[in-house]
Amino acid sequence: MTRYVLGRLAGLVAVLFVTSLVVFGTVHLAPGDPVSFLLHGRPATPETVASLRSQYHLDDPLPTQYAKWLGGVLHGDFGRSAQYHQDVASLIGSRLPGTALLVGYAALLVAVVGVSAGVLAALRPGIADRAVLLGTGVATATPSFVTAIALISLFSVQLGWFPGPGGTPEGLGERLYHLTLPSFALALTFAGLLARVTRSAMLDESVRDHVEVARARGVPGRAVVRRHVLRNALGPVVTVGGTMLAGLLISTSIVETAFDVSGIGSLLVQSVTAKDFAVVQAITLLSVTAFVLVNLVVDLLVPLIDPRLSINGEGTS
Repeated sequence: MTRYVLGRLAGLVAVLFVTSLVVFGTVHLAPGDPVSFLLHGRPATPETVASLRSQYHLDDPLPTQYAKWLGGVLHGDFGRSAQYHQDVASLIGSRLPGTALLVGYAALLVAVVGVSAGVLAALRPGIADRAVLLGTGVATATPSFVTAIALISLFSVQLGWFPGPGGTPEGLGERLYHLTLPSFALALTFAGLLARVTRSAMLDESVRDHVEVARARGVPGRAVVRRHVLRNALGPVVTVGGTMLAGLLISTSIVETAFDVSGIGSLLVQSVTAKDFAVVQAITLLSVTAFVLVNLVVDLLVPLIDPRLSINGEGTS
């Protein structure tokens, strides 16, 4: 286990290093002079241009700029936002709670709705199964921004059950109330995918030899489902669910923009539009870090859920 974790952490460092190179190079190789983006098209004297280039180390060679930026990142300094005129770390820190709450709420909906629908479809062949397959098919085929528009139109504008985009909620309860529609919009597609994965895993496990033996021995049906079918099906469900959790982090930009949620996703969209290089680099690097860490945690949890699997993915005797 120790050797495996150390190997994965070394892989994490390598992935982040390559990602930092790609992110830094892509942003700085984009068409246009970074100084013009910092000035937002305003006229400036040669002294002002020279001062900006010196302040952001744009006069240095590209490898030197990368080394300085990477050294700052390792010390928690992601630079300064040209758009908001404040440290990137504090800017992201102020937006992080909103995104974390939105992703957590959506992840809970994905787990509850997706697993429940998948179990229902696997245990109730016929009308229930066909209804779940139809519903999940529609859910997975509907983009998040279309779901967001539909939810706002129905539940905010017509019925008035939930607040529309914007607003400054106070307190945890009010914030959760305001995030209900964004969470549903973010979770719908992933819940449909997880339901299909759960259904498929349950059906595969239900025809195993040990399940048939348990039924032949007179074990109650609910006990067979709980002990032998659902438990063994959780392996692929957790694996796919972990990947979906990382996907939720990446998909927040669309939902946060549609519902005017002050979070990391909307900040990324605004920063890309304004060519705010420092913020784009920091958010991209943090997103990749979260993605890799989530997958590492999932890989460590799967053998604990399904003892038939060893830490290297091979079946045990």
